[in-house]
Amino acid sequence: MLRILFLSCCLGLLCCAAPALADPRNDPREQALSDSLDLWREGRYEQLYGTLSHRSALTRERFVQAMQDTDLRPACCFTKLRDFRLITENRTTAKVYARIGMEGVPGTDGAKSREFTLDHEEGSWKMRLNDLKALAGIKSTKKN
Repeated sequence: MLRILFLSCCLGLLCCAAPALADPRNDPREQALSDSLDLWREGRYEQLYGTLSHRSALTRERFVQAMQDTDLRPACCFTKLRDFRLITENRTTAKVYARIGMEGVPGTDGAKSREFTLDHEEGSWKMRLNDLKALAGIKSTKKN
């Protein structure tokens, strides 16, 4: 009898805690930003390039090389993406604010706060190449 009562209490607690354990990224724009940061952190630069919008300024090969040359990368887990909020949105673009935890940032607390523009293309939200380059500290180079 005591076991049944104990199991019932445990089950009740789990049911109450389930919403708190769910992924907080219900917003598809936040999820798109989070997914891009994950690909960057994992070093999957070719796949990351394919998920970005406004890519015409940089070829896939040059992008991969530039990403391999930077010491910066997003932090892991809950420090990766914080304080996400939507600023403005229309059918094809959204401006958002987020605080991105970074590793390899000398002399700072390791976080960068900024606005990002996301584009809705091919049925999903995409981070812009220029926003990622700025976050990674990649300077634009002019073609000769």
